[in-house]
Amino acid sequence: MSGGPIPGGRTSVRIVVVGDRATGKSSLIAAAASETFSREVPPVLPPTRLPADFYPDNVPITIIDTSSSLEYRGRLAEELKRADAVVLTYACDQPTTLNRISSFWIYELRRLEIRVPVVVVGCKLDRRDEEYNLNLVMAPIMRQFREIETCIECSAANLLQIPEVFYFAQKAVLHPTAPLFDQETQALKPRCMRALKRIFVLCDLDMDSALNDDELNEFQVKCFNAPLQPAEIVGVKRVVQDKLPQGVNELGLTLTGFLFLHALFIERGRIETTWTVLRKFGYSDELRLRDDYLSMPLKKAPDQSFQLTSEAVEFLKGVFSTFDDDKDEVLRNTELEDLFSTAPESPWDEAPYMDAVERTPMGGLSLSGFLSEWALMTLLDPFQSLANLIYIGYNCNAASALNITRRRSIDRKKQQTERSVFQCFVFGPKKAGKSALLMSLLGRPFSDNYVPTTSERYVVNVVDQHAGNKKTLVIREIPEDGVKKLLSNKESLAACDVAIFVYDSSSEYSLRRASELLVDVTKQGEETGFSMPCLLVAAKHDLDSYPMAMKESAKICQDMGIDEPIHVSVKERDLNNVFSKIVNAAENPHLSVPETDAGRNRKRYRQLVNRSLIFVSVGAATAFVGMAAYRAYAARKNSAS
Repeated sequence: MSGGPIPGGRTSVRIVVVGDRATGKSSLIAAAASETFSREVPPVLPPTRLPADFYPDNVPITIIDTSSSLEYRGRLAEELKRADAVVLTYACDQPTTLNRISSFWIYELRRLEIRVPVVVVGCKLDRRDEEYNLNLVMAPIMRQFREIETCIECSAANLLQIPEVFYFAQKAVLHPTAPLFDQETQALKPRCMRALKRIFVLCDLDMDSALNDDELNEFQVKCFNAPLQPAEIVGVKRVVQDKLPQGVNELGLTLTGFLFLHALFIERGRIETTWTVLRKFGYSDELRLRDDYLSMPLKKAPDQSFQLTSEAVEFLKGVFSTFDDDKDEVLRNTELEDLFSTAPESPWDEAPYMDAVERTPMGGLSLSGFLSEWALMTLLDPFQSLANLIYIGYNCNAASALNITRRRSIDRKKQQTERSVFQCFVFGPKKAGKSALLMSLLGRPFSDNYVPTTSERYVVNVVDQHAGNKKTLVIREIPEDGVKKLLSNKESLAACDVAIFVYDSSSEYSLRRASELLVDVTKQGEETGFSMPCLLVAAKHDLDSYPMAMKESAKICQDMGIDEPIHVSVKERDLNNVFSKIVNAAENPHLSVPETDAGRNRKRYRQLVNRSLIFVSVGAATAFVGMAAYRAYAARKNSAS
């Protein structure tokens, strides 16, 4: 398996050469550029360029010479921060300069937070008197300092291994080892294995868990534009089988053998082969699919959102069935890990997805929960959702996977919506019962232990409506302390289909605070044009209400023009169809939209102005018609006389 590597889209590589004084930095650069040795070299060379055709990758190199003098330190730091790679020199005839590599220079690079590959280069090899094993000397240093990519010794005077120095530096940038291979364990890194597994699965066209000769040939042509000869295929499989018998079976090269082969390439210094394969299949240097590989649909307005298409949903149902090994209609954690084993990592192991859906007592996911997770990810991070669809085998383009919904402002004007996923913002004071309400959407039991919510959280589930209609409801809890920050963003309410304001029905303060939040959110919606239906939810209905609770809550609803409060008791499991009512409000985006007095006045003013404009327009049109009639009459009169 060979061919020209793809250098990750880079157009140039910038290499900065540093090291102690008189270690041969300038002579090294001059010899590389001119392919000759000169005894008269300036102390610091100007930037030196090696043309694109200097090395096989066809990427030009700019080499920056530096001085180790104290007065140059500021500029040295600036140059290092612009470097793609660092060549760190020592003099082979000055052992103290080698010691300074590990005692000073590497720590200086770390202090400056230089996170690029480092190539350690011993210059003046022709001047060293005694021979020693470079591997024995450098191995402990490389184990201690993982940023060191490789070590090499050279002689500018004898033009020995000069081109190799900058070849290795360029190669460390274009084909980095760190993302793929763990030098300490001498094994492929997990993310690299997951990417290669995805490639293997895509190439295993007959899905028999092995690459036969035809599949190997197609893989070779795709990656390297050249077929393998039959003898070469036999040779590849023999190499694998000799080292790893389970790497080949009667059907062909197994996944184990495929991974072993790439580890072997890297161990033998042919890491560019593995990078060529990865980049052909769309991977970046971070082993994620490149942006250009994920052709996202056109940009959306703030009050639009992404949803999965029916085609994507059917694909996910098929994936669920495939990985449900025991056919119990639940994906266990091991089955879920297997499903995402071709993605860089499982996307649902962290917030906001980790605890966002209903799970079985053993932590498994039903089909409904599985699709709910995808709906949430598509709503919050459509780019990530599309990437993970492709990681797990979706082969169609983005347009077939994602829909952009109609703008919410248009939905309100048309008094209907075609959305299948609704996002509900939950506001309310502390201890109002917001979190308990969220947990009840997931069917989780009520807990008396109060844990304050310090950051936003999401839950999502499918809500059954009338006539078997199902909608996905995403609920986003906004902590009371986070409301001000949320509303500081003028587009913060654009993604909200419906907002609910939860209060403790036994607390007068809780209702007052919820009504204040309702007014704040309503004002923001009126000022930005992102108004939405709002509902009051009277939580803890199992507790005794304070005397004026009913009257005051009714007045708030009347003043704001919204429906009466929905009374619920999560503790008593009396939810009063609250989630169905939330979805119903979202389905009718023109109803239960609150208004402040200022908002009503602005609305009346606009209506008055519009009526005036209509009157002026009609009057102007009448005057125009009258003038035209008069002119016609005058013309006839003149012609008659």
